[in-house]
Amino acid sequence: MSGLNRPEEYGEEDAQKDKFLTFSLGNELYGIEIKHVTEIIGIQSITEVPELPEHIRGIINLRGKIVPVMDVRLRFKKTFREYNDRTCIVVVDIQEISVGLIVDSVSEVLSIPATEIVPPPETGNGVNRYIAGIGKSGTSVILLLDCDRLLNDNEVESLIHT
Repeated sequence: MSGLNRPEEYGEEDAQKDKFLTFSLGNELYGIEIKHVTEIIGIQSITEVPELPEHIRGIINLRGKIVPVMDVRLRFKKTFREYNDRTCIVVVDIQEISVGLIVDSVSEVLSIPATEIVPPPETGNGVNRYIAGIGKSGTSVILLLDCDRLLNDNEVESLIHT
């Protein structure tokens, strides 16, 4: 029976299926598949590391583990906003490394069935390269992020070696 998944493995996968952690950047609502999220923490002291891209703000010490943090606003070429008590760091696993995503505020976990997700519009200028789809929940539109694309391969390499 080796190679077969145990039933309890299916249960956890099913519990996370179609579930997205939603967060805001300004007036826009974004979502990340909950299976990528390991925890949500408040903003804390960030140690700057020289020669990293501007959107990689630095590193934090999370219970003895060094985690690089990315300001999602800056990654999306939005203006920097001072951090406040609503600012959160969403810790996700991207390509086998933990990365903290700095967001304006975390909203809630939503179930968005695949039938309520449409592909992003084609723009041809690469703006949508981070968007896996657009989810609909009630009257809200949620831009669903492709976690694997938030970091390019060069950034993953440089973060692994920080």
